[in-house]
Amino acid sequence: MRLLFFLLTCIIWASDASAQANLYTNPVFIQQLYKDAEYLSLKQRVSQEFAHSVPGHWGEFVKGVDEDFITQNKVIAFTFDACGGKNGSAYDAELIDFLNNEKIPATLFVTGKWIDANYTTFLKLSQNPLFEIENHGFNHKPCSVDGESEYGIHGTKDVPDAFDEIEANAIKIQKITGKRPAFYRSSTAYTDEACAKIARQLGITIISFDVLSGDAVPNTPKAVIVESVLKNIKPGALVIMHFNRPLWNTYEAMQEIVPELRKRGYTFSQLQNYPLKGKLILSYS
Repeated sequence: MRLLFFLLTCIIWASDASAQANLYTNPVFIQQLYKDAEYLSLKQRVSQEFAHSVPGHWGEFVKGVDEDFITQNKVIAFTFDACGGKNGSAYDAELIDFLNNEKIPATLFVTGKWIDANYTTFLKLSQNPLFEIENHGFNHKPCSVDGESEYGIHGTKDVPDAFDEIEANAIKIQKITGKRPAFYRSSTAYTDEACAKIARQLGITIISFDVLSGDAVPNTPKAVIVESVLKNIKPGALVIMHFNRPLWNTYEAMQEIVPELRKRGYTFSQLQNYPLKGKLILSYS
């Protein structure tokens, strides 16, 4: 009887999880938001406020974007993106297991698309106190108010589209996990200054990075990733990596990076535990 009860419980839980997953898939969820008066009202206010905003600088490091900790101590943050989509919806279980086994706190930036492809895994990750869940965009688009593109990826076409990219995924993550993300990293990490202001209006800080690991380039050798991180590391650095590319040597590189950083006296933290800052970007426009 106990075994039967256990099996029935598992079946019911799996059924509930499946139903919830279907409810939160991007196409279904956005239609729900478009019927939500509060969401539409906020979208209208933001769209009107920024309707005539100039984009400003476009890039990974623009005014209003944070990229490292304010600290003199040897503490850094590993941040990992999960992009989703046709070729970006895999899951690097070996990497996550390594972080778990080594008790390394990390910040995970996830898109709505990646959540759709990995709902049960996402739920487990969100319940693990080692991992801070943050926003990588609803549809994994660079954040732009005028349709800028980067690396062949078309950005959001206007202010309402940028609003959906940021806010829809923030609400989706909050609905699933119970916690609203405080940070957002745009697809490719490229954004414009107007989007940084829009995010701030929504209570969200756009995050870039301080150390580029290079693991986003297909089949980058492990040695290159290791060197990229160790050569450029410094107190307060935010390292950008990925946990949706299990064949691209991130896990293999981390096996060398972590022991070496510990040998140098570094410790690791989530983003939420330290104040953040960005570069001073001077505008001459």
